[in-house]
Amino acid sequence: MNIIIFDGVCNLCSSAVQFIIRHDTNAYFYFTSLQSDVGKALVKKYKLEDVDSIVLIQGETFFTYSDAVIEIIKYLDGKWKYFTILQYIPKIIRDLIYQYIAKYRYRIFGRQDICMMPSEKNKSRFLE
Repeated sequence: MNIIIFDGVCNLCSSAVQFIIRHDTNAYFYFTSLQSDVGKALVKKYKLEDVDSIVLIQGETFFTYSDAVIEIIKYLDGKWKYFTILQYIPKIIRDLIYQYIAKYRYRIFGRQDICMMPSEKNKSRFLE
C-alpha cells in the first residue's frame, strides 16, 4: 500500500492532498493525517517523530521532505511527471527549500482547527 501521511490541519497540506487525488486517477495513493490513529502508529513504526509534513510510505520504504514530493509526482497523471527533473537538484538544496516552506506554512497558508474531511467519493482512500 502507498500511504501519504500529511498534516491534517495545514491548509497547504490539505490542498496538496486534494491536488494529488485529482491527478491520481489510478488511485495509487491512500492518505492519513499525522493527527489520526493510523498516522500516529505509522510515525511511531518508522521513527518519524521529527517529521511534521508530508511522508510517503511505499511498502517498508519511506520518503520524506522533497524526496516524498518527487516520488509522489512520479505517479501523477499528465505533465506533472516532468517535475521529477527536480530530483537533479542536490537534495540538500531541495530539502532546505522544502523545510523553509514547511516551517512557515501556517503563517503563509493558514491552518484549520480540525482535519479535513474527505468527500464521499474519496472516503475509501483515507485511513483513520
